[in-house]
Amino acid sequence: MAETLIRVREVTKNFGEVQALAGVSLWVGAGEIYGLVGPDGAGKTTLIRLICGALKLQAGSISLCGFDIVADTERARGQIGYLAQRSAVYEDLTVMENLKFFAEVRGLSKEQWAERCRWLLEFVGLAEFSGRMAGQLSGGMKQKLALAVALIHRPLVLLLDEPTTGVDPLTRLDFWRLLIRLVRDENLTVLLSTPYMDEAARCTRVGFLHKGHLICEGSPRELRSHLIGRVLELIGEPASLLINLAKADQQVEDVQRFGNSLHLRVQEGQAEMVIRRLEEAIVKAGGRVHRLRLVEPLLEDVFIVLSEG
Repeated sequence: MAETLIRVREVTKNFGEVQALAGVSLWVGAGEIYGLVGPDGAGKTTLIRLICGALKLQAGSISLCGFDIVADTERARGQIGYLAQRSAVYEDLTVMENLKFFAEVRGLSKEQWAERCRWLLEFVGLAEFSGRMAGQLSGGMKQKLALAVALIHRPLVLLLDEPTTGVDPLTRLDFWRLLIRLVRDENLTVLLSTPYMDEAARCTRVGFLHKGHLICEGSPRELRSHLIGRVLELIGEPASLLINLAKADQQVEDVQRFGNSLHLRVQEGQAEMVIRRLEEAIVKAGGRVHRLRLVEPLLEDVFIVLSEG
C-alpha cells in the first residue's frame, strides 16, 4: 500500500446554518491522482481550501505528509502546491518575474530557484514567453503559469480546484498531459476537483461529494461496474419520439442525451427485454432505429445515478 500523504478524518464545516461538509473522511496515497466530483455546492472547493489551510477547520482532522494542518500549519503548507479556479498570477509582472516572486516568497535563494524556473518554463511550454507580461497571456497559458508557480518549491502534494474550467478542450488535454508527467517524473500526489467526467476518468480514484457527504469512492472502473448491464445506447429518429417511448417503458429508469445518442438506464436484468420491446414500439410509431444496444456505462451515467440518490 502506498504511503498516505493526505489524510482527512471526519471533517465538518458549516457556514452559518449551511452545512458545507458533514463528517467527510478520505485518504490519498503517494503517486495517486484523486478526483473530487459532485454537483455545484457539494463541498468540493470547501474541502480543498480546508486541506490547504485557507479555511479554518471546524471539526475533524487533516494531515499532509504526516503534519497536522492545525498543530503544524507551516510545515503542512510547505508540502503543498495549490492552484485555484482562477489563476493566482500577477498580470503586471512578466512570466519569469511571477516565478521569481513566488519562489522568493517561498524562501528560495536564487541558486535554488534559477534552474528550477528554467526547467518549469520548458516543462509547461512557456520558455519562449518568459519576458511576456502575464496579463497578455491566454487563459490556458495563465493556467500553465499558475501550475509552474504552484510547483516552484518542489511540493509533494498538488491541490487543484477545477484547474481547467473555462479553457478549450485542447488546452485541457495538454494540461492533463503535464499533470500525468508530473506524477510520473516528480512522484507528485494530486488531489483535484473537476466538473468534467472525462478528467475524472483519468484519475486513480474518484470520490463523489453530494450535499457535504462523500457518498461513494473508488477507481473509475469500480464506479462504472455498478451499472454494468444496465445502460443502453439508442440512436434513431425522430429524437422526441424516441425519448417519449423510452420514458414510457416501465423498465427504463432514466433517459439522457449524449451527443446524437440517448443513454437509457434500465432495471437490472431487463436490458434484452427493453431492447426488443422498444425497437418494436419505435417502428410501430413510425420512427427509425439506427442502433439500440447494451454499452459500457460512462462515469456520466454513474454521476447521474448518484446525484439522484
